[in-house]
Amino acid sequence: MRTIIALGTMCIAAAALGLVLMGGRGTAVATDAGATPGGIAVELCDGKTTVQVAENTAPSREQGQRIADELMTKWKANNPGTDWIDDEKTRHALVPPADNSDLVGRPQGQTYGRISKEDVLVWQRETLAMVARGSQVFHSAQELGGTVGVSCDMCHPNAANTHPETYPKYQVQLGRTVLLRDMINWCIQHPVRGAKLAEDDPRMRALEAYILSARKGTPLNYGRR
Repeated sequence: MRTIIALGTMCIAAAALGLVLMGGRGTAVATDAGATPGGIAVELCDGKTTVQVAENTAPSREQGQRIADELMTKWKANNPGTDWIDDEKTRHALVPPADNSDLVGRPQGQTYGRISKEDVLVWQRETLAMVARGSQVFHSAQELGGTVGVSCDMCHPNAANTHPETYPKYQVQLGRTVLLRDMINWCIQHPVRGAKLAEDDPRMRALEAYILSARKGTPLNYGRR
């Protein structure tokens, strides 16, 4: 009789981070099914991707990692485009976020407990994902809603000469003191010839994240011309 072990809800994101999470917190759900005698089919949470494992396999973390890696390799092969963050890093010079690994083991307050390695990995990946999304928008006239083919990078390669650390400041083009997002919208409306973005538009938030990331380490100096 074959045994199927299904990796739980967080398995795709967890394996992509190099974690072995089953059922979200180290548990697994096992059921009996079908036909391959003496074998175990470990199933990803998509309900389709499986890896065959011998029943006498030693249950170690190393073995679990190998299984998770094989599952993710199969899943990515069947779902092209899932490595879009790495693809964006290859195409454009993305500045990595801060390394918070020194915080592992420290308390985050009574509500949240201690900071784990998993916490740090999630923070890093989610932050980088927003920056990578901003890079996609920054380099695409279509994403910006432009009508003449102009994108931000044509005047500001790799977010050069944007100086987000100087905002808020008086901007001559607008005739008032503005925030970075106001200047982004001015550029979208004028050289890009698109419609302004709402402040809570995911593209605006991602653009701000990308532009700020490019100036990592630069001291704040608001009002600087």
